[in-house]
Amino acid sequence: MLVATTRAPDPDAGLLFSGERGAPTFAEITVSLPAEGRRKVGEVQWPKALPGNPETDFVTLKVEKLDQKAAVSRFNKAVQKVPKRRVMVFIHGFNNRFEDAVYRFAQIVHDSKAQVVPILFTWPSRGSVFAYGYDRESGNYSRRALENLFQALARDPAVGEVSVLAHSMGNWVTMEALREMSIRNGTISPKIANVMLAAPDVDVDVFRTQITDMEGRRPKFTLFVSQDDRALAASRRVWGSKARLGAIDPDAEPWRSQLEKAGITVLNLTSLRSGDRLNHGKFAESPEVVKLIGTRL
Repeated sequence: MLVATTRAPDPDAGLLFSGERGAPTFAEITVSLPAEGRRKVGEVQWPKALPGNPETDFVTLKVEKLDQKAAVSRFNKAVQKVPKRRVMVFIHGFNNRFEDAVYRFAQIVHDSKAQVVPILFTWPSRGSVFAYGYDRESGNYSRRALENLFQALARDPAVGEVSVLAHSMGNWVTMEALREMSIRNGTISPKIANVMLAAPDVDVDVFRTQITDMEGRRPKFTLFVSQDDRALAASRRVWGSKARLGAIDPDAEPWRSQLEKAGITVLNLTSLRSGDRLNHGKFAESPEVVKLIGTRL
């Protein structure tokens, strides 16, 4: 996968990027997954000890930092090899270390069988449940860099179609970047075809204004919600008991009418079970849902 990040380099070269903020940087990473039959769909199998066993673990095989020119060159070569020259950009959520984001995205691309060039946009999360405020501000710090990535993909003649998958707090960064793109350009490029919002940790009232600000053409939005999401229940308490978008009941008013008016497709995952005790990662950990992501593309 290609990586675009606003994380600062980690002092430990073996960790590559830290949870602190830095200038936009690029890299290319190769990850191996255990063979079929050695793992379950939706699972990330962390190495028990480094460097890990490729037979049983997710293992990073190659890491190369790139300047912007080299990153564009690698990308253009890769995108010519996939059907319809499709790209998927993943924006992770709160409490994610760099390696968490890399392995989760590798799992999603593999299990969804999506035929895309994968691009990970990873912003400076400290990977701690006690750093919610810092992570939120890091999202704000990174939204212009994500918009620049969207703008570059939209301008690139080699790109056929872009799909965006955001999770949790990453939805805030994504919606802000798309909103700014729409305001700056007067519309959102038709190349950005699909935007999938998984368990968005976004105030429903703020989301409504973000959508309204996107004048002209909008991508096809798909919203993944689950009313038993314990992480979003905690977030709701933090934000003055305001409903979080990823935990609404889409069949209840006023959400039903508002979502229908905005043309947003909703997938209600409340009845599904996954290995996540917080019910916050169903989009990736539920075999049915992660396969559906590939199907929708």
